[in-house]
Amino acid sequence: MIMKSKFNNRMADSMFAGLRRNSCVTLLTLACVCAASMHLAAQKPVTIPEEIEWTWEVHPTNPDPQLPNVLLLGDSISRNYFPEVKKDLDGVANVYLMASSTSVGDPRLGHQIAEFAAAEGVRFRVVHFNNGMHGWAYNEGQYKAAFPLFLRKVRSIADKHGALVWASTTPVRPDASNGATNPRVNERNAIALALVRAAGIPVDDQHALMLQHQDAYEDSIHFNTAGASIQGDQAAATIRAALGAGSKP
Repeated sequence: MIMKSKFNNRMADSMFAGLRRNSCVTLLTLACVCAASMHLAAQKPVTIPEEIEWTWEVHPTNPDPQLPNVLLLGDSISRNYFPEVKKDLDGVANVYLMASSTSVGDPRLGHQIAEFAAAEGVRFRVVHFNNGMHGWAYNEGQYKAAFPLFLRKVRSIADKHGALVWASTTPVRPDASNGATNPRVNERNAIALALVRAAGIPVDDQHALMLQHQDAYEDSIHFNTAGASIQGDQAAATIRAALGAGSKP
């Protein structure tokens, strides 16, 4: 009887030890799952509206079906130099514009791009794109996380042999009050540059260009008519080059 009691005690101890180990493993697993869920929730894209939200879309009145379609996709900076690009590419391409205050990081942007392309009913031989002068409520980590999806959305509206051109974000004056600062502009440009280079996308370095024209500001962010013309000429030149590359089978 004494031996049986000792044997039963050892079995009970073993069973309780096993239950404790299983409980620890279960708790650890639950902790990992909870942590992963919290991380995913933290990374989920959210809309952070600005005080004023806007979109600005322009399409050719009578597009020539024999010419390739080109899109400038950006914000008010792109909108400012759009007229010069349109003038430079007259007879070369049908030039469209989609400018928006919706920024990289905002989940609405991809839907807006898709809706614009669907409404126009065309595919683009070249998409010249930038989206960097809005969305300063998003940090650079959020910007970096969202940029690959932005890139995929842009690529999705180009035609089969279409080409993309990324334009860097231009510098701002020290008195800019929308949240933009040159250190943040530089950091976002570096993030985007690494990703577009990895994707083999050519660059229109508008930032370097306008560093040479600091006397051409109209306000703390935008450039005057002369500055916008300088920007448009360079943008048009990079689009011409991309049209040649994009036309190859």
